[in-house]
Amino acid sequence: MTSPQTQAADLQRLHELVKDIDFCMLTTLDENGDLHSRPMSSNGDIDPNGDLWFFTYGSSHKVGEIEKKPKVNASFADTDKHRYVSITGRASLVRDHAKIEELWQPTLKLWFPKGTDEPDIALLRISVEKAEYWDSPSSSIARAFHFVSALATGTEMKGGENKKLELD
Repeated sequence: MTSPQTQAADLQRLHELVKDIDFCMLTTLDENGDLHSRPMSSNGDIDPNGDLWFFTYGSSHKVGEIEKKPKVNASFADTDKHRYVSITGRASLVRDHAKIEELWQPTLKLWFPKGTDEPDIALLRISVEKAEYWDSPSSSIARAFHFVSALATGTEMKGGENKKLELD
C-alpha cells in the first residue's frame, strides 16, 4: 500500500504533467465491450483527491457506456514537451450544481451555450486508480544526445522518466 505522503506526491506529479494539456482522449467500453475513445477537455486538473473532472451532457452516449461499465482511461499527450500520461479509473456522473459552478470556465460556453444553466449539464468524475507517465527531455539537443549515446553503446535509449503509479 502506498503511503499518504507518496500518494500525495504522485498526484502532484500527475497534476504537473497534465496541467497544460487541455484535451485528452477518454476511452470507455461500449455495449459490445469494444473500446470507444473521444477527445475531452479536462481543463488540466487532477484534484487533490485524485479525481479528474469533465463537463458533459448527462444524456450523452458516453454516460450510458459509463453507467454500464465505469472503468475508463484518459490519455494525455504533450508532444512539444514529450510528456505522455495514461490514467485509468472509475467514472461516475455528478449533477451537483455547486461543483459545476466551482469548476466552470468561460471557454466551456463553446460546448454549453447556456453556461451552468444548461438543462442537461453534468460532470464526469474519474477517480484515478492507476497511472503511468513518460516524461522525456524536451530539448532536441538532449534527445539527440541520448539517441547518439544509445547508438554508440548499443543500449536502450534513456533520457526520460517512466513511472507506474497505483493510487487506489
